[in-house]
Amino acid sequence: MEVLTLATTAISVFVVTVLLLGWKLLNWLWLRPKKLERLLREQGLQGNPYRLIVGDLNQMLEMQNEAKSKPISLSDDIVPRVFSFNLQTVNKYGKNSFTWFGRIPRVIITDPELIKDVFNKISDFPKPTRNPLIRFLVTGLVTYDGEKWAKHRKIINPAFSIEKLKIMLPTFSESCHDMITKWETMLSADGSCEMDVWPFLQNLTCDVISRTAFGSSYEEGRRIFQLLREQAQLTAKAFMKAYIPGWRFLPTSTNRRLKEIVQDIQASLKDIINGREKTMKAGETTKDDLLGILLESNQKAIQEHGNYKNDGMTIQDVIEECKLFYLAGQETSSSLLLWTMVLLSRYPDWQARAREEVLQVFGNQNPDFDGLSQLKNVTMILYEVLRLYPPILMLPRTVNRDVKLGNLLLPAGVQVALPIILLHHSHEVWGEDAKEFRPQRFSGGVSKASKGQVSFFPFGWGPRICIGQNFAILEAKMVLSMILQCFSFELSPAYTHAPHTVMTLQPQYGAQIILHKL
Repeated sequence: MEVLTLATTAISVFVVTVLLLGWKLLNWLWLRPKKLERLLREQGLQGNPYRLIVGDLNQMLEMQNEAKSKPISLSDDIVPRVFSFNLQTVNKYGKNSFTWFGRIPRVIITDPELIKDVFNKISDFPKPTRNPLIRFLVTGLVTYDGEKWAKHRKIINPAFSIEKLKIMLPTFSESCHDMITKWETMLSADGSCEMDVWPFLQNLTCDVISRTAFGSSYEEGRRIFQLLREQAQLTAKAFMKAYIPGWRFLPTSTNRRLKEIVQDIQASLKDIINGREKTMKAGETTKDDLLGILLESNQKAIQEHGNYKNDGMTIQDVIEECKLFYLAGQETSSSLLLWTMVLLSRYPDWQARAREEVLQVFGNQNPDFDGLSQLKNVTMILYEVLRLYPPILMLPRTVNRDVKLGNLLLPAGVQVALPIILLHHSHEVWGEDAKEFRPQRFSGGVSKASKGQVSFFPFGWGPRICIGQNFAILEAKMVLSMILQCFSFELSPAYTHAPHTVMTLQPQYGAQIILHKL
């Protein structure tokens, strides 16, 4: 009898457990998404009906693959190719629309005033970091919120001050000089050559990041970056699939390789950081590379609070910030430089104007900080490239509690999407020539060009604007100036115009350009 009672109890517990798990699963997979959909539709927002687990991901992937299957004409109207699904959604459902990123509805925000509110209210609209795929690839300043973000931002800020950037300029110059020297060895007898400049620009920005991050250890830094690039590519593939809890723990070939990469990167960075900390403790002068500045700033933060280590960063924190600097810095800079060369190849009048300005300021001398600050035409060109070809096409933000945004009441559990490229190509903001390359629109600065609205934000906006934006712009000015001093360039007939997104906006088939030695 007692055994029967125990068995009955066990069965009852099992049944209750199964029912509870089943209910939670049903709620997670269906009831909760459908409730969010109903709440959005009641406010006039429109979008596709929710599809179990995948949402719009399959359709998004299909349209992305369709767009990638063929290049486009040589124009700057690239949105239909690189942002096809979101463009279709806005065209079909209007500005008040939403998409489904798996189980999560994303409300598309195109009103500059609402975008401004999202950027300013960072506690109401934090970055979406719950997906383990994001955390698996990179954490650090870009993914933190609240006190941790504020602490890290304060410690990292000195590394990107104007004075520190001035110190890094010779490194920019050295890396660019190495690339130009390679180009010169490839010239034919008539002083010209045809090449795909994309891998050269990727290697250049990788070299710059490696040198500025690790100084004398930059060769090891380059190896780490190659691993990070592979990790990013593998993670990007997984990111387009519906997130299934626990999937990353399965022993698939991709998961095994990702685990190997993570362990290798962690070990290498830890060795570099430990070595640098030992030299600091021995009283050696701090090096003016990112790691040295970061460790020095971190040490000061700890000492200011009575050596209470919770007020500084751990070695693991420093590792994550170094990884983030690598990925964000290299990807953004190489994309900006690539599309700048493509556009100046297509618009030789602007290339000539930029070269004339560079030669007037520097002659054949190495560019310096004060001179780079005087380059008005070069600055306008870079802004216009960032407008037409922003490295990142969209910024998501999450809603963790019910929040008011304009006339909308956004329920907890949704996300908002800030579509950078839609705003950058908007006729309402930029006029009828919005899809044309016209750097002169920035002659009065960003605020006048964008009518004072938050409609130009290639590096984000507000309190969480990208900490490395000055680094990226200064690097681009230096590299472009040195190239213009040495070469004129034009598109090769072999060039195929096919922008697409990996992590950033890149050329699907490379960038074949003909260089002419000046």
